[in-house]
Amino acid sequence: MPTTPATAAHSSSNGTAEAIMLELVDENGTTIGTAEKLSAHQPPGRLHRAFSVFLFDERGRLLLQRRALGKYHSPGVWSNTCCGHPYPGEAPFAAAARRTHEELGVSPSLLAEAGTVRYNHPDPASGLVEQEFNHLFVGMVQDRLRPDPEEVGETAFVTAEELAERHAEAPFSAWFMTVLDAARPAIRELTGPSAGW
Repeated sequence: MPTTPATAAHSSSNGTAEAIMLELVDENGTTIGTAEKLSAHQPPGRLHRAFSVFLFDERGRLLLQRRALGKYHSPGVWSNTCCGHPYPGEAPFAAAARRTHEELGVSPSLLAEAGTVRYNHPDPASGLVEQEFNHLFVGMVQDRLRPDPEEVGETAFVTAEELAERHAEAPFSAWFMTVLDAARPAIRELTGPSAGW
């Protein structure tokens, strides 16, 4: 991965992990400060910038990922293609592209902004809280996936009908339906009416 000002500030030359900082925002999405990632998710949560990506194949199927079991937040549950947080000063679009490549080993062949959504979702399993101002992105993926096993436990391409069945049977992230519903207009525009989204 190329080094950018944002990624250079968050990698250590001696291999030790540095604290990951998030952008705190107000209700309009204006940056008002920073906070360490875990502390921003402690109850009651602090409103911070995030992103969610929905990638589709040429058949209009959505790429889902099951979060790796080792993740501190929402391990082992299914969620959208990719989600995360921009580094302070990093554009949400750049963060979405960066994180998709880091987690899934693939770059979207198309990625477009799909609006924003603000939500407050406590996660009963971990006790953490998602207070997020979330930037949504939709796009296409054509290359073979190479998921990082520390981030992704499993992937699946699903139709809208298959997603409904899976959602009824398997655990999904607390934020999944909120971000999916907010992105639906852009998803329908991307995939066309016959895909059923």
